[in-house]
Amino acid sequence: MNQRTIAKEVEIVGIGLHKGTPVKLKLEPLEANCGIIFQRNDTLIPLKPDNVVDTKLATVIGNKGEIISTIEHFLSSVYAFGIDNLKVIVDADEMPVLDGSSIGFCMLLKEAGIRELDEPKKLLVIKKEVEVRDGDKFAKISPSSNLEFNFGIEFEHKLISKQNFSFNLSSDSFLDEIARARTFGFLRDVEYLRSIGLAKGGSLDNAIVLDDRKVLNPDGLRFENEFVRHKILDAMGDLALLGALVVGKYEAFASSHHLNHLLTKEVLSDEKNYEIVTQESSYSYARS
Repeated sequence: MNQRTIAKEVEIVGIGLHKGTPVKLKLEPLEANCGIIFQRNDTLIPLKPDNVVDTKLATVIGNKGEIISTIEHFLSSVYAFGIDNLKVIVDADEMPVLDGSSIGFCMLLKEAGIRELDEPKKLLVIKKEVEVRDGDKFAKISPSSNLEFNFGIEFEHKLISKQNFSFNLSSDSFLDEIARARTFGFLRDVEYLRSIGLAKGGSLDNAIVLDDRKVLNPDGLRFENEFVRHKILDAMGDLALLGALVVGKYEAFASSHHLNHLLTKEVLSDEKNYEIVTQESSYSYARS
């Protein structure tokens, strides 16, 4: 099993969620052992937990005063396609939101194609359970033979209430079960965010919006439990900051970008928690 990059350069223009202005995203292939590197202006921002600068509304990375926000939807698709080395060039301080899910990024990666490199792929194998908590909220990862997700949420809204979803990452499952799940929010929160200059690009075209009784999107939900599926999508993108394909079981209840970030830092804080190996794995990539 070898490392992967994309076969050719591709680019796309979309709206930023918070600024509401056009964002140009360009992807370029990189050679083996380079990792995922973001670029904003002339500043390079390698993808690693130490470069996370904010997690309140999204995962935000930065370096030398330059930041790039809302990277998690894009990274979940990169993770599912098994891409290890990639340059991500953005001409704004946030990624394009597209339709609020990862499917548009998957289509972009399909257009780029996949090129296998000559170096073996690195896997991060979880050796012992690691957990972070905030009251009853938690995120943890424990040893397993592949990458599993089990996520639970609970909201005081009749259309969400309690939801739980389990998911094993495989060639088909991400595209079929996770990639199309959109980000969501409540109308009252959207109104508040706009009052402080955020969510200017948010609309029913790129998010699920709920009032106190119903989903406002005319076409409704893509999945009955689309909300918890999107939480797994977010978690996948956040785990990508570990820098290698994870072999382990991720479990969470009401976790957030903040807790996911703390989990990645806690895993890497002690070499007894994990092992980096280069060997064959049972994982199969998303269709490309």
